[in-house]
Amino acid sequence: MSDGDAVIDQRLTPTPPQRERSWTERVRRFVRPRRRWCLGTRLVVTASVAWLLFVLCHLLASGRTALWAPIELIPPLMFLAVPALLLVVAPLARPVRRRIIPLLLVTAVLGAGRSGVNYATLWYAPPPAGPGAITVAAWNTEFWDQDWRTAEGDRYSPEFYTYLHRLDADVYLLTEYLYVDTQAGDMRNQRWTADLAMRIDRLAELRREFPGYHVAVSGEQITLSRFPIVGHRGLDLRPWLPYDQKEIPEALRDWPEGYTVETLRTDIDVNGEVVSFYDGQISQPPLEWRLYDAASRDVATSRTLRREASYRAIAADVAANPRPVVLAGDLNTSPAMGIRRLLPERLVDRTPALSSLYPATYLAGTAELWRIDWLYTSPDVTVHRYELPGAEGLSDHRAQRMVVSVS
Repeated sequence: MSDGDAVIDQRLTPTPPQRERSWTERVRRFVRPRRRWCLGTRLVVTASVAWLLFVLCHLLASGRTALWAPIELIPPLMFLAVPALLLVVAPLARPVRRRIIPLLLVTAVLGAGRSGVNYATLWYAPPPAGPGAITVAAWNTEFWDQDWRTAEGDRYSPEFYTYLHRLDADVYLLTEYLYVDTQAGDMRNQRWTADLAMRIDRLAELRREFPGYHVAVSGEQITLSRFPIVGHRGLDLRPWLPYDQKEIPEALRDWPEGYTVETLRTDIDVNGEVVSFYDGQISQPPLEWRLYDAASRDVATSRTLRREASYRAIAADVAANPRPVVLAGDLNTSPAMGIRRLLPERLVDRTPALSSLYPATYLAGTAELWRIDWLYTSPDVTVHRYELPGAEGLSDHRAQRMVVSVS
């Protein structure tokens, strides 16, 4: 054999095919790379993966278990803010930036629906109102006209009815039609309990302030309507409460609706069409973060079950109601909370009709935190205008004002 033949043989020798790595090997290479990552890269990778796992757990657990309920109190905007901040620093993690950036984009998309951002306002325009449209206002009054924040605690707001008149609604769906017993303690440092509730009767002054309006009341909920009310009833929570929560507290024995009702259904004859208006104020979510403490877990479970019972009462009543439906009020539920999944599919979230990109209804002083007041309707109700007027210092909730018609 000549030297030329040897060269040819070497050139024709096939190179062995490289073995394709399995997915477990790829994950191992990502977690334990050949070259040691710097501290910054490790921090970016750890934070990105941890946030992805948190979002996945939130989507699975939110609204389904009381153990996750306190975690739902996080500001909704974090679901976009955290991946956005990580995307800013991700290019600095050079060895893995091509893998981390897509991961963060996926995480942002997964959490986008829980962020409270009203994306649809960028392209949606509500249809113009026709001659049969009516104006509806829904508002959590925060203990009616009681100015409980003052040092006296029992002074009343003369601007209260002025504000209601300024809303200029055909139908008012109002909640917290009660007073708080300021003599029982400092409400600024004390959580709301049933023994602080004081039942009120302001029907005479309501009829004086709103002559010609019809009135329906159940528990803390009250409806005022310029159109005739053909029927009303409070939705009883007890069929969906566990046995140990069915009993009415001693402080509310002479006012059972204050415990058993969180939503008032009022059937109103609107220009010959009977429409069911649901005026709701759902219980507050658990505020205890100490999940390792047995007492805290019991409180969280109790509040979560009561909230679920209220949602299920609404869902059952709406499912059996063939009439057009408007549900508006204080659901005490932020966009981050998954409990709204209990509402029936028949109801449509009317958030796109708002002009705000980040609608917020819960107020803490001058800060607008996030949204806990909502508007849902059945498909046969058209929303022509939807806005959130300021509360002018009378409540920690913005009002909801909408122009609707039945198609």
